[in-house]
Amino acid sequence: MDLDVLISEVGPRDGLQSVEATMPTARKLAWIDALAAAGLREIEVGSYVPAKRLPQMADVSQVVRHALGKPGLEVMALVPNRRGAEAALADGVHALTLPVSASAAHSLANVRKTPGQMVAEVREVVALRNERAPRARVETGISTAFGCTLQGAVPEDDVVRLAAALAEAGADSIGLSDTTGMANPAQVRRLFERVRAEIGQRTGAAHMHNTRGLGLANCLAAWDVGVRTFDSSQGGLGGCPYAPGASGNVVTEDLVFMFEAMGVRTGVDLERLFAARAVLQAGLPGEPVYGMTPEAGLPKGFVAAGGDRPAGAFARAPRQP
Repeated sequence: MDLDVLISEVGPRDGLQSVEATMPTARKLAWIDALAAAGLREIEVGSYVPAKRLPQMADVSQVVRHALGKPGLEVMALVPNRRGAEAALADGVHALTLPVSASAAHSLANVRKTPGQMVAEVREVVALRNERAPRARVETGISTAFGCTLQGAVPEDDVVRLAAALAEAGADSIGLSDTTGMANPAQVRRLFERVRAEIGQRTGAAHMHNTRGLGLANCLAAWDVGVRTFDSSQGGLGGCPYAPGASGNVVTEDLVFMFEAMGVRTGVDLERLFAARAVLQAGLPGEPVYGMTPEAGLPKGFVAAGGDRPAGAFARAPRQP
């Protein structure tokens, strides 16, 4: 099926690194299997960081190797530096994503480098990719693009300049992240338009948080100005451990429902996505998960975009076993 938007599931990385519990590896693999079975085409499955810093990611190589066995699945991993990129490329990931913050305070807290130093890091990773795995993609997300709980306001001019520097460094795509949940729809439209005017088709994904209840509204604003890739996390799991108050990724289930109800094809089967939610809950018993659509269920007679099978009357996500 041709897709109108790509939903990039970041729960196994962004979600799991933000909770105190560590999901057992077998449960993590089962969750990724369930997400892929639901039709998600791209999953960020982990991050290559020291296990002592994020023990939740200690099994990343095993998880990547497993995910690479899923036909048609684009396997992404976060890498903060060249060392992480070397390990990720050796494991065969399809895409690397590097976090580059527009806020100097957040950048130092998150990766212990300034934004300028991270641009240089991206340049090194691109050169490494060109040498060792030319087909792999190098993506960057500009963190705190819409504001920072440490620094406060982040000037839009800084974000646009950083996007241009990352494009010049060779990044294949540059997305914008509302790391601290401070964005509003007008701001999202304006900044994505400015970045696209600066770097064109290298403009990448919208990574929104629902910290203040505007996650879906901000995704829709990004859609309105041409963004076609959206990061989200099943159950709204995650946030950023280095940005105080940065809770609440956009809920994958709600995002998929919004687009499918609009007639925008995501390629994701909502009922199978609900089943994956139960796998997540079994792997993290007691961890809060969010989402309105899984609780309310699908409307009677609901037909997904491009589909021909109506849902049952108010089908709901299965409860945690």
